[in-house]
Amino acid sequence: MHHFSLLDLSPVPEGQTAADALRNTVDLARHAEGWGYHRFWLAEHHNMPGIASAATAVVIGQVAQATKTLRVGAGGIMLPNHAPLVVAEQFGTLATLFPGRIDLGLGRAPGTDMATARALRRYMTGEAEFPNDVVELLQYLDDPAEGAAVRAFPGEGTHVPVWILGSSLYGAQLAAWLGLPYAFASHFAPAMLAEALATYRQTFRPSQWLAKPYAMMAAGVFAAQTDDEARFLRSSQILAFARLRSGRPGKLPAPVHDLSAEIPAPLMAQVSEALSVSATGSAATIRRELSALIDLYQPDELMITAMIHDHSARLRSFEIAADVLTDLRLQPAA
Repeated sequence: MHHFSLLDLSPVPEGQTAADALRNTVDLARHAEGWGYHRFWLAEHHNMPGIASAATAVVIGQVAQATKTLRVGAGGIMLPNHAPLVVAEQFGTLATLFPGRIDLGLGRAPGTDMATARALRRYMTGEAEFPNDVVELLQYLDDPAEGAAVRAFPGEGTHVPVWILGSSLYGAQLAAWLGLPYAFASHFAPAMLAEALATYRQTFRPSQWLAKPYAMMAAGVFAAQTDDEARFLRSSQILAFARLRSGRPGKLPAPVHDLSAEIPAPLMAQVSEALSVSATGSAATIRRELSALIDLYQPDELMITAMIHDHSARLRSFEIAADVLTDLRLQPAA
């Protein structure tokens, strides 16, 4: 493992506002930089009252302005919602303002329900359009093309690193075909993780952007002084995910001691499976659980995330995780 990084969705806890969530995101990023995280990514979601990162490029700019060396990017931009030229201009502007620090991860899902996708003014036109849109976007960020009728200013020549995100074999195959880095959303959709990583690594074609495959996986991490305290903190995310699966998205709930009183057993089984790529507990416990994940999947980079209701507890969790991951990163591969 070469690096460890952090994914933040700017969660809006119950009892707080989007303004609170965005201030917390900037504060977390400043701390993450000091703790040794390599990247700080934000994700595009819409029509979700518990997530404040909808205008992802805007939030990335705020985080980049508040930090100095941390790579800041999108994990990701949902490309079907946008014209490739607009994304190139946005991220070209960010790269011009913060040279060498901006990443652009691309997903092919809308990141929302279909009614909201229609409200975003872009219509789903099938899987075939996503590869074409990615290639168009890459061209806008590349060196000037002679005779090009449409060019991105700013954007052209910035060479913003583009990642393909996915939770199935589709993204793995596309990333391998284009020769781009690949990030798997195993923190909430782990079912095809092993197969997708194998497909990506086995079929990768070197490109002008990347000479050999580079794969990132994501995991939930909830760390605290004790295992019991960490499990209590994690209950907020489990409850929020269960409500989302039930069609009741809302702000991030306060933690509870008894999830069985809140979530029916069949739904709890689904949620547990979806969030199974995770580590929860004291420093010793998450070290053991993260080490097992790294040994099994051999990621080039691990990105961790956590929806924790109390901001100070969230900071402490990511600090504990950074200490553990710093040690694990220095260990030779198994």
